[in-house]
Amino acid sequence: MQGGVSAGASPTFSPLYQQIKGLITQSLQAGEWKPGEIIPSEVDLAGRYKVSQGTVRKAIDELAAENLLVRRQGRGTFVATHHEDRVQFRFLRLAPDSGEPHHPPSRLIECRRMRAPAEIARQLDLRAGDGVILIRRMMDFSDRPTVLDEIWLPGSLFRGLTAEKLNEYKGPMYGLFEDEFGTRMIRAVEKVRAVAADDMTADLLKVPKGFPLLSVERVSYTYGDKPVEVRRGWYVTTEHHYQNELS
Repeated sequence: MQGGVSAGASPTFSPLYQQIKGLITQSLQAGEWKPGEIIPSEVDLAGRYKVSQGTVRKAIDELAAENLLVRRQGRGTFVATHHEDRVQFRFLRLAPDSGEPHHPPSRLIECRRMRAPAEIARQLDLRAGDGVILIRRMMDFSDRPTVLDEIWLPGSLFRGLTAEKLNEYKGPMYGLFEDEFGTRMIRAVEKVRAVAADDMTADLLKVPKGFPLLSVERVSYTYGDKPVEVRRGWYVTTEHHYQNELS
């Protein structure tokens, strides 16, 4: 056994690089290489899996394109972390109409534990009534309330998460989830629609009731396609727009 993967586990299915990608992902999921750590070289991985270096390179190329790994010229390949700007902006697509995108400060409105509503339980693959954490926070751009987030997390994965911990942590929220709770968001599915501000969102975002907002609902997944977050956001887009790059 080498690093929890059998040296004889050379995959036999086609395409071969996809099998190598799967084995590397298994090692990431098992925590063999932590966020921010360097992974073995392509030569070492090729020897480990008994495949060509080119096959390993193609697998790593895909994992880098998916923001799971980061290549650094002259230094090697590292496990991506949510502390890197390129990863942060992967999940925050709101950009100013003028100026450079930046990650705004946030203000915590509430953080409490409760029983999962039926729809949230379904999206998180929980049983109705299981414990969840509800977080509401505001993100201000240029001192103006711009994004209201409602975040639902499985209570069992985030034991010890409190308002105090959220307020004390200075980095991005996903960085806290990664550092303190060992949970990394690796992909997300979003639904975007136009809505009118109701009483609550209008009051918190300081806009008139009925004001047009962009609604973004996201389900985020960790390794093994396990849902670990439901996030509902309401965006004021008078000076911002939702930006996505398609390829």
